[in-house]
Amino acid sequence: MADDPPSSRPPLRRGPRTLIAALLVLGVMVPSLIIRELIEARMGSGPLADFGWTAVPAAATAWLAPRVSYRRRDALLWLVGPGLYIFAVIAWRLAFLPYRDWTPRPDEASRLRWLHDPEHAGMLVPARGSQVGGPMCRGACPTGRRSATA
Repeated sequence: MADDPPSSRPPLRRGPRTLIAALLVLGVMVPSLIIRELIEARMGSGPLADFGWTAVPAAATAWLAPRVSYRRRDALLWLVGPGLYIFAVIAWRLAFLPYRDWTPRPDEASRLRWLHDPEHAGMLVPARGSQVGGPMCRGACPTGRRSATA
């Protein structure tokens, strides 16, 4: 009756999850600030330096967002302000994978299953044979969308 846990490790508690999320944010923000300083030293302060520092975090957001129920286009929020907040939420969710404690998007709900055992009750994991978090489904998706390669 009980489902198998999705991995051999139990879900992380708040302390280790916070540490991993903070390291992910720092691992993205420090290189972007270094890039900003390099651009500023080479070309002076200006719009290129102001927007240049968002390249690394926007790319990281676009790459990691589908794995945690965000869309790639959310990386564009780095250009208008709330990008750091969105990336912090993405890092928080990444630190908890393969377990999920957030509501899935409607297009990925059919590819997830609930865990029912007492230790992991209420958590979502990818259903066997599905690939949740990819940019698009391989072949035909439950939503009818098709990937460019299929």
